[in-house]
Amino acid sequence: MVGFHKILNSKSKTFLTFCFSFILGVAIFSFANTNKSAFILYLLLFIILFLLIIFYHDKTKRVIILCLLLFVLGGLRFLITIPSHNSSTVEYYNGRKVSLRGWVSVEPDIGISDVRYVVSVESLESTHVSGKIAVKTLLYPQYKYGDELEIKCSLLEPEKFIDSNFNYPKYLAKQGIWSICANPIINDAGGDKGNFFMKKMLWLKSETQSQMSKLWPEPDSSLMAGVLYGSRSGMPQDLIDNFTRTGVSHIVAVSGYNVSIIVMVLNVFLIYVGLSRKQSFWFLISLIFSFVFFTGATASVVRAGVMAGVVLFAQYVGRMSSAGRVLLYAAVIMLLFNPYVLIWDAGFQLSFLSTLGLVYLSPILEKIDLPLAQALKSGVMAPPLFLRIGWGEVIWQVLITTISAIIATLPMILFQFGRLSLVASLVNILILWIIPWLMLFGFISLIFSFIFYPLGQVVAWVAGLGLKYVIIIVDWFGDKSWSAVDVRIPIWVMVGMYTFIAFLVIKNLYGKKSKSSLV
Repeated sequence: MVGFHKILNSKSKTFLTFCFSFILGVAIFSFANTNKSAFILYLLLFIILFLLIIFYHDKTKRVIILCLLLFVLGGLRFLITIPSHNSSTVEYYNGRKVSLRGWVSVEPDIGISDVRYVVSVESLESTHVSGKIAVKTLLYPQYKYGDELEIKCSLLEPEKFIDSNFNYPKYLAKQGIWSICANPIINDAGGDKGNFFMKKMLWLKSETQSQMSKLWPEPDSSLMAGVLYGSRSGMPQDLIDNFTRTGVSHIVAVSGYNVSIIVMVLNVFLIYVGLSRKQSFWFLISLIFSFVFFTGATASVVRAGVMAGVVLFAQYVGRMSSAGRVLLYAAVIMLLFNPYVLIWDAGFQLSFLSTLGLVYLSPILEKIDLPLAQALKSGVMAPPLFLRIGWGEVIWQVLITTISAIIATLPMILFQFGRLSLVASLVNILILWIIPWLMLFGFISLIFSFIFYPLGQVVAWVAGLGLKYVIIIVDWFGDKSWSAVDVRIPIWVMVGMYTFIAFLVIKNLYGKKSKSSLV
């Protein structure tokens, strides 16, 4: 009860409690098998709770009721996303063979042997309908964002994969998709729709991809695309698997995990090569905005940019502890836009957890006085060429950053994917130091190639050496049978692991406060 009075007497803690109540409501309703018809019932409950707040004047009771109100609000936000099952929505026709008309509303996901489209449906057999469908078809002919299509197919309700934790229906639902198009016959309707701004961004991205394929052979070209903007299209599946087995898939994926780690490493590196903290901050913020723009400003990219920006800002102002609070506010805003990401989007979960790890676990690990840390910081283990820029300190910061993210995401990875990489820390150390250089030389070679192609080729050759180094390291470790083991844990073990991690974090935070109070 003493703890509850502390919350009541602190506006920031009260607001945090309200945020947790909303998030808990979204989480509970995400698991519950509640249909759209229950919306009216919960709306009535919401109104009753709202009226109780007006009549109750006791502060304690009003806060409790407001927490319940926000809990129900979180549930209502989730229920709103469940589509109405009527003839005006495309999912109403699941289980039938149909002819429909729509347009490609998301950048196509082009693989090695097939293409996946998200099509916004406008009409179905002369009936006006709304909604999105997922279409998987042959590699050619290809269609681009904005193309209007006529499609004949069997509409099916997405089904969960057998013997897998991956919930395919919920994965599609978070994109607003409730129908898949089986055995499609597609014809170009000749129309052109879509956002002009998005078209220009995707055109720029397409031109860049085309130039990359000229500058580097595969799989180097796909790896550079992954490093620069998180694209893995065209990358061989065995190389993707090796990136996963070695725990460095964040290098070629658009997530808060990816962007936060790279930004933190770049920040340390830029400061040690002579930039001030302020110069490094503004340079990296500009880089994040450019990255979001260049990759099409999709929801996952914006989320990654926000999470990386939160960590970077907290580091800049010297208040890393406040980043967790800002991150929670950002999570609430993201859930207001799309409540499905909380439970059914592994990317959101890993981004959120890795960012929390960078914020709260890094300070704990930095306190550990290991001989390795002393050797790196003193320069004993650093190459003489790099001693002037504190290379040993850079390596140590990379190690701390990587391990923090690994610890924070490990329980979720073991629960969701059932794979433990035994070489993740080592491979990250061997690779992460070169990523900023690859990004720099890759970007320069692209710019030069548009201006004077032979000069771009020269710089691309230098970058190609780094790309080959990364591939050799990843393939060598990834091909070893002992690099990763299959370990899947039940949900109660995952909760226990996160409870222990939270205990360590809280102990560290309160330890700091008690010491400061004694001083």
